[in-house]
Amino acid sequence: MRLGAIDIGSNAARLLISDVSINNGKPEFSKVNLVRVPLRLGFDVFDKKEISPEKTDMILHTIKAYKHLLDAYGVRHLKAAATSAMRDAVNAREIIDRVQRETGVLIEVISGGSEASLIYENHIAENLDKEHAYLYIDVGGGSTELTFFAGNKLIFSASFNIGTIRLLKHQVEESQWDAMKEYIKRETRSWYDNIIAIGSGGNINKIFSLSKRKEGKPLNLELLKDYHKEFSSFSLPDRMRIYKLREDRADVIVPALQIYINSMRWANADEIYVPKIGLADGLIQHLYDDLVSKGEV
Repeated sequence: MRLGAIDIGSNAARLLISDVSINNGKPEFSKVNLVRVPLRLGFDVFDKKEISPEKTDMILHTIKAYKHLLDAYGVRHLKAAATSAMRDAVNAREIIDRVQRETGVLIEVISGGSEASLIYENHIAENLDKEHAYLYIDVGGGSTELTFFAGNKLIFSASFNIGTIRLLKHQVEESQWDAMKEYIKRETRSWYDNIIAIGSGGNINKIFSLSKRKEGKPLNLELLKDYHKEFSSFSLPDRMRIYKLREDRADVIVPALQIYINSMRWANADEIYVPKIGLADGLIQHLYDDLVSKGEV
């Protein structure tokens, strides 16, 4: 069975196409294709509270292109979701209706809490040992989702309006940082000194690639601090040239590192694993579970 997921974030829109096979009675998901378009909706929304006509056209062109790809790959089941920027945009409903009219794709705007919960759909906890607790940190353009596992159980999911684009636009107040800090410290206190972080998002994936670490090996907190200091010392054009980064990655990677570093510090986590999964993977898992519950699998 072939499934599709569209994740419309504050920085980029992603289309993930995955094949599902059953192995020993359990579903296994293998990526067929992943396409990313840097829509950068947050730059409109976090300033003007709405998505501009130009960005609206970009959304339509992107979804139409994704629809052609879905048809070409023979995908019959799709789940599409939008996150922080669409949550904040006053004209989101109008755009969603237009997209559905012109493409047939229904986009669901999900809450921060739902976004964090969908991350759990990846069943990460099933592969983790019971000796440690794990803080899953998913950093986006508009928000950061935290999911905490201990003893192979989901302890909490939380969402904070602290994202890379909001930080670039100086729209995160100190009180928001304080609230996130207090929450993490309070909710993870009983697992102090025993917490490992798991990171998702394009920025931590890029850091992992730059680090030349082998798959499955963690990055440590001191390395992230070094990268943050190093990247911060260069201008945006230099960052793009030296590290061969696209502009839409080079500008957000510094605030992303700031979020990962703070989250890890407050949870007293020294290491972070980067399994290269995210919301789109959670959407695929959720779609599959829906199909199973309806008897369509």
